[in-house]
Amino acid sequence: MKSGLSLVRIFGFALLCLSLAGCGQEGKLARGEVPLETYTAEQIFERGEFEVNRKRFEDGAKYFGEVERLYPYSTWAKRAVIMQAYAFHRAKDYENSRSSAQRYIDFYPTDEDAAYAQYLLALSYYDQIDDVGRDQGLTFQALQSLRAVIEGYPDSEYARASVLKFDLAFDHLAGKEMEIGRYYLKRDRFTAAINRFRVVVEVFQTTTHTPEALHRLVESYLSLGLAQEAQTAAAILGHNFRSSEWYEDSFALLSGQGLEPKFFKGNWLASAYRQTIKGEWL
Repeated sequence: MKSGLSLVRIFGFALLCLSLAGCGQEGKLARGEVPLETYTAEQIFERGEFEVNRKRFEDGAKYFGEVERLYPYSTWAKRAVIMQAYAFHRAKDYENSRSSAQRYIDFYPTDEDAAYAQYLLALSYYDQIDDVGRDQGLTFQALQSLRAVIEGYPDSEYARASVLKFDLAFDHLAGKEMEIGRYYLKRDRFTAAINRFRVVVEVFQTTTHTPEALHRLVESYLSLGLAQEAQTAAAILGHNFRSSEWYEDSFALLSGQGLEPKFFKGNWLASAYRQTIKGEWL
């Protein structure tokens, strides 16, 4: 008896999938078919899942939207909103994914899936970060959204994933500063280059770009004849990254001018020295 009911349910769902296949944007089926409104919220939701499972994400998102439109106060509508955000994201429709995720957060801020909605919102920015050559506005928005996950839902699995992505996005911003700094350095615009490398050392000092930034500062300051600044940058580099190739290069540059890494007071690097070597976080 139980298996018979299961067969009936499977057969009924198969018929539903076939009949819903012609659904248009206005919630109607092709001419001669049954209107979408005659199906239950659960049936339409299942159709959305069916489309997502066969990787027709845009179609799935439309069905989830119909659940919300036709049955706005049902529990299926709540589930449909988060699934729509997911489907739009998989379709790379990041703007609509962000809109659905934000709507879920606004309507159901204390729900168990609110953390996932916030994570999807962050991903809608993060997944558009592809290379350092692009505008960094998306990176800043990704960082803000990822921080919202980390701080708002610290015990969730999404917080742990967000920490890793936050570090990568942070590193991405540092990479942009380095790219611009190198551009200026190659054109002998040393002051402009120093300003970019300084940002990396002061703001992004936990990223992978810090050793090179310190070396480029040594290079830039020596080019300007500012030996004490160059020596101080090399001293910080040697203390934190002594085994790196960047320290070896900086040491060679200084040695070529009869200098050695050494700390001097009286410049902005003194603050970086106190922070990174003496641990006096200001």
